[in-house]
Amino acid sequence: MEVNSTFWIGFNVFVLLMLALDLGVFNRKAHVVSVKEALIWSGVWITLALVFNSLIYYWFGEHKAVEFLTGYVLEKTLSVDNIFVFVLIFKYFQIPSIYQHKILFWGILGALLMRVAFIFAGVALIEKFHWSIYLFGAFLIYTGYKMFVEKDKEMEPDKNPVIKFFRKIMPVTNQLEGDKFFVKQDGKMMATPLFLVLILIEVSDLIFAVDSIPAILAITQDQFIVYTSNVFAILGLRSLYFALAHVIHRFVFLSTGLAIILIFVGMKMVMIDVFKVPTFISLIIIGLIITVSIVFSLLKTKEVEQDNSAGEGGSAI
Repeated sequence: MEVNSTFWIGFNVFVLLMLALDLGVFNRKAHVVSVKEALIWSGVWITLALVFNSLIYYWFGEHKAVEFLTGYVLEKTLSVDNIFVFVLIFKYFQIPSIYQHKILFWGILGALLMRVAFIFAGVALIEKFHWSIYLFGAFLIYTGYKMFVEKDKEMEPDKNPVIKFFRKIMPVTNQLEGDKFFVKQDGKMMATPLFLVLILIEVSDLIFAVDSIPAILAITQDQFIVYTSNVFAILGLRSLYFALAHVIHRFVFLSTGLAIILIFVGMKMVMIDVFKVPTFISLIIIGLIITVSIVFSLLKTKEVEQDNSAGEGGSAI
């Protein structure tokens, strides 16, 4: 699909405007983001994505609109896995809720830049070397399988090689210094644990981008659709984090669902020259997998909570 430069410029101006409003107006002062506020902003971002999807339908037709919606749902779903990691990182480094928004703002800004590079590189590679789509597909199948068998693997953020390397080249304070990333102590510039967390957020998104970009390329190789659906999913990630952080532990089967989705889109890429799964069918399959994994997760955790409550009641007798 040939997209006029006006669309690219207009969309990027919109993104910059929303980021400026986010940091400069609505979140000018550090504060604890309530679940209510997070849900409102999640609704705002989802509504904006759906409005944009209707514009895609108007400008480019039904097929491109379905591609955008499928890509957006896929990226939004895969981004939930980021939230699991964010929760673990913040908990490990004991980052107060009041500073989490600032970290996620700058982390997601960096993620946007990285995604742009991945998107254009991935599309260019497939266009020039069609056989590379099979490599992407095989990688997604492998990643999905690995996620399936290693879903309970524990994370130790402070042992990350990137963090170890950074500690060697720059000293880090033993405690937080408010919301500062860097401070000067005894005439020496030092990073704070807040900056270490920002590095980990960026590294984790880089890892997720390696999975998510090939996944959406299984839906479409249209750069504008891939880019815009990714951007909308990422821009809504912070509000989604604050909305789900307190209940994310209940999504016990979501990682399994994500693994199945990655395997599905991987198979879709591998078979693309033999049988092409219609985008609308992909949207339905992805939606069903997400729904089933969430419903079973909530039922399972509700059952566990009821058993725990019954156990506590029994021990009190």
